[in-house]
Amino acid sequence: MTHLTLLNLAAVVVVLAAVFGYLNYRLLRLPQTIGLVVIAFFASLGAILLDRLIPGLGFAQAVETALQLADFDDALLKGMLGFLLFAGALHVDMGTLVTRKWAILSMATVGVLISTAVVGVLVYVASSLLGLAIPLLYCLVFGALISPTDPVAVMGILKTIHVPPALEAKIAGESLFNDGIGVVVFTIIVVLATTAHGGTGEPVGPLLIAELFAVEVLGGALVGLGGGYLCYRALKSIDEHNLEVLITLALVMALYGLAGALHFSGPIAVVCAGLLIGNQGTRHAMSEVTRDHVQKFWSLIDEILNAVLFLLIGFEVVAITFSGEVAVLALAAIPIVLAARFLGVGVPLGLLGLTQSFTKGAVPVLTWGGLRGGISVALVLSLPASPYKEPLLAVTYAVVIFSIVVQGLTIKHVVRYFVR
Repeated sequence: MTHLTLLNLAAVVVVLAAVFGYLNYRLLRLPQTIGLVVIAFFASLGAILLDRLIPGLGFAQAVETALQLADFDDALLKGMLGFLLFAGALHVDMGTLVTRKWAILSMATVGVLISTAVVGVLVYVASSLLGLAIPLLYCLVFGALISPTDPVAVMGILKTIHVPPALEAKIAGESLFNDGIGVVVFTIIVVLATTAHGGTGEPVGPLLIAELFAVEVLGGALVGLGGGYLCYRALKSIDEHNLEVLITLALVMALYGLAGALHFSGPIAVVCAGLLIGNQGTRHAMSEVTRDHVQKFWSLIDEILNAVLFLLIGFEVVAITFSGEVAVLALAAIPIVLAARFLGVGVPLGLLGLTQSFTKGAVPVLTWGGLRGGISVALVLSLPASPYKEPLLAVTYAVVIFSIVVQGLTIKHVVRYFVR
């Protein structure tokens, strides 16, 4: 019965995404991703309120059961993420990216590490003052999962606003790579945290951490480029648009699975492959008809999975428990994460600014435009059971909702104020 249940659940989610998307288009007129989060969020609050007024209805319990069955973290990290990243990378111009490689690379690596450390330390101090006593390593885990910007949210917002091309390339490029780096950092710190707080694993030293980081990142890039090149050669040798679309679909699924089996970074692998196919592949290995079909296919995949993902984010509020202290910590985490983002962007760009110039307003736009989304929620849900998982989930959700709704709706005003 499980496969039928999952099929029914998928049908419900897609139907709700279509209905809520229609309501947003007709009534709210918000960007699609933001509108879905807002409507699903208030629908969840309505279910909770009805449950309190008429306990026999069991609406909130039904939603929570459905979310558990959907297994959000597994569905996103092992299912949707590879397709979403490939679709995003497919439409990024490699030439523009290469000319800004040092800014993108520094923000995606040094910036993520700076932000992780700043968030971890400040949240640790705040939790101690509130009497929650979340250990420093678990606060650093939160820093690692909340520091990378979400490429799905960022790319969705970029479609709705006008940003100077140079700045857009930095925002898009960083968001595509820093989530892969963030997942690697998150994985390493989780091992440290679980080992230090009741785990049975071997102690992890600095050399092993550096080795794990290098292997995951470089291994993911090599697998992605290797797989992308094989796909490129296959596409170049034929001219059959349906088959070529199928080959790109197979590439993403095979790469993500292979990278995971080899303990490499799946996100980095599919991003590298997507950049190669989206640039070299579309220009030199595809006819005009094939190029049109491939781009439209992946745009459609991107839109459908975006709708499902942001709908699920809105519904996740049902599964979260807020206490007074946790609510205060969640509110405090919002400016902490923004301040850390400012440093994570400002320090690398400030150092690079000694030798090159950047678009006016780059730091404030990159700070406010660094949206968090489903990846952060999925990572916190993937944490092993501990007394600290529930408060970290609540804090993560608060930051993500603020990021998508408030930052997402106001980023165009920030761009207008600082850039124009």
